[in-house]
Amino acid sequence: MSLDEKTAAGQAAAPHRRPPVPPWLLGLGPLVLIAIVLGLFTLLNAPGLNRLSEGVPPKEEVAVEDIRLTPGQIAITVRNEGPDPVSIAQVNVSDYYAMFTQTRETMAPLESTTLTISYHWVDGDPYDVALVTSNGGKIPATIDAAALSPERGGSFFALMTLLGVYVGVIPVALGMLWMPFVRRAPASWVRVLLGVTVGLLAFLAIDATLEATELVADNRAFGGPMVVFLGAAVAYLLLEGLDAWMRRRREPAAEGRSAALPPHRLSLLIAVGIGLHNLGEGLAIGSAYAVGSLALGASLIIGFAIHNTTEGLAIVTPLAKQPPGLPRLAALGLVAGAPAIAGALVGATVYQPALAAFLLGVGAGAVAQVAVKLLPLLKDHAGRTFTAATTAGIILGLAVMFATGLLVLA
Repeated sequence: MSLDEKTAAGQAAAPHRRPPVPPWLLGLGPLVLIAIVLGLFTLLNAPGLNRLSEGVPPKEEVAVEDIRLTPGQIAITVRNEGPDPVSIAQVNVSDYYAMFTQTRETMAPLESTTLTISYHWVDGDPYDVALVTSNGGKIPATIDAAALSPERGGSFFALMTLLGVYVGVIPVALGMLWMPFVRRAPASWVRVLLGVTVGLLAFLAIDATLEATELVADNRAFGGPMVVFLGAAVAYLLLEGLDAWMRRRREPAAEGRSAALPPHRLSLLIAVGIGLHNLGEGLAIGSAYAVGSLALGASLIIGFAIHNTTEGLAIVTPLAKQPPGLPRLAALGLVAGAPAIAGALVGATVYQPALAAFLLGVGAGAVAQVAVKLLPLLKDHAGRTFTAATTAGIILGLAVMFATGLLVLA
């Protein structure tokens, strides 16, 4: 048999190969099958599982999100956190069944309703409110001291803006006045100040996490405490990605290295992290004032100012050897302080505990990421990060934030 005949015979014997399946189709196939199975499961009303719920009373889990008092009325917003629909049938205010209206007769899972209760409350008196469901369950709501809720008009929003300036912009700007001292400090002192900055940021991360988890400790809507850690992870990863993008754009040869960040970039990351933290802080302050649980006296403003002034020091410390101009310093101060204004405005209007917890978690993750980025700057000439001086600086930063935090009695 000749060579050509053998080749022809081999080609005839070889099986016909099908064209390869596109990768996107392989990924789409399981999704389509899952959708079909879930559709059939829903259409057939979970065959075989219907009897599991027979004789089992509905599970009612409702959280109180907001209480507002106006003359002759109490408005309460609640959200259904359970798997079953919930209807509010009666409202009891201090053993008195009051008339009320509501925006939604039946709350599906994760839905909310606002009940407007007709009741002539007395300023300063405490009230125990019980919302009775159609199945006889009771949802408690406590008013420690009745007070008129502020009207949300132009003067109210102006007050929230002023509040954000007081607790965010001004303290950060005052803290940045340490810039001349930082510039003239010896290198050993600068490392101590950087340790203080790490301590400050670590305290902010811990404090924000604790405050956020407390907000949603009894509120499992939208994930409960999980939204705090989700926000922290999102902020940490986003700042890491931003840092990698800036590093690759400006220093292509340095991609993948673990060297310390340039001072101007590090100060910007610190300002962004502190700004995200102040956004969550402003949100909490604005919402607390809106429901009348925050007394904004001069002593409280001073407490917030002293507590947040240290944030300005954290921004300028990395710039000890490369001081920027005044416009850049002003921009850094606004990045760090101005979000408190936005937080106060949002918190006073559309406050929601899960949103507040998420934003506080975002702030915690942001400042934690910046604290990690500061660690390489703590190294001395021998390459040691944690020396006696830098460790003392970290402890001092934690102590300062704890001590000044005691002045904030909100």
